[in-house]
Amino acid sequence: MKIIVFGLSVTSAWGNGHATLWRALARALGAAGHRVTFYERDQPWYAAARDPLTIPGLESVIYPDWPSVRDRAARDLRDADAAIVTSYCADGPDACDLVLDAARPVRAFYDLDTPVTLARLSEGQRPDYLPHCGLGGFDIVLSYTGGIALEQLKRVLGARRVAALYGSVDPAAHHPAGPVAAYRADLSYIGTYAADRQHALERLFVQPARQRPDARFVIAGAQYPQDFPWTRNIHFVRHLPPPDHPAFFSSSRLTLNVTRRDMAALGWCPSGRLFEAAACGTPVVSDHWTGIEAFYAPGEEILIAHDGADTLAALDLDEAERARIARRARERTLAEHTGAHRAADLLAALESAQAAVTEA
Repeated sequence: MKIIVFGLSVTSAWGNGHATLWRALARALGAAGHRVTFYERDQPWYAAARDPLTIPGLESVIYPDWPSVRDRAARDLRDADAAIVTSYCADGPDACDLVLDAARPVRAFYDLDTPVTLARLSEGQRPDYLPHCGLGGFDIVLSYTGGIALEQLKRVLGARRVAALYGSVDPAAHHPAGPVAAYRADLSYIGTYAADRQHALERLFVQPARQRPDARFVIAGAQYPQDFPWTRNIHFVRHLPPPDHPAFFSSSRLTLNVTRRDMAALGWCPSGRLFEAAACGTPVVSDHWTGIEAFYAPGEEILIAHDGADTLAALDLDEAERARIARRARERTLAEHTGAHRAADLLAALESAQAAVTEA
């Protein structure tokens, strides 16, 4: 298949999780003989933090503005098998119009931020990446979030066919690695700063750091404000290049996963970081949300924290037990949550949509 994607960014993972997800999908699709062309608008913050990419089957098209690339994109669509517009695409409405006007490819919208989309709509705001006509014109709407979010996409935005396409991990990029002294941590956390995640981060990470002044806590991420409640034993990595993620996770005795408020409220929202840490063989402690049991077994493959006391209890587990939990999680990840598994899900969803269109 030739698949055209209009998205946020695949060339830079700075401050966004879309890039690593698409890299895993593209690598798996390319290995199976498919081709992905990814269109992203040139943005200065991504241009300053682009990652070297060598993924067979993936072509990235970086353009300065929509008028300059529209004709090329239209030509690409003429012989494409599928076209996908994603949430937070900088030119979402224009890309949607182009895709919906095209006759040939299966037309899909992939909302990687469904809880944010639905929350903003419920507050009377319309995300600027959505098409003006809603999602009813697409052959299929994919969602990073499953569960009740799928029915809400139908009810609120008119989606006709929906399917969950969860995050994943590329085992070639995320795997156990040698520890690095600068990343050494009793508890680590990777994540871009988000105000709606801050309360949980303070409860599950900052408070335990205050109670364990002799332990080492490390945060890696972007956009953290000056007034973040740092402590002397919380160390900060401003930007962690994707190639360093395995070393970062592998340098941690335990790593924390925290879910954004709107995502946790809907449930069925596994973070890509969850899969990445597990693939690196690092034990994970996570906040709880509905559906997490479908991805990892609490107490056996993942640890759940409702408050700081749970985080401290996880830190106090003996090394052998943490190693057992990490090993089971890695096995589960490689068996169910790789880019190859999600690529198969994507292809099945696109083929199902194509069959439904043909029958109609």
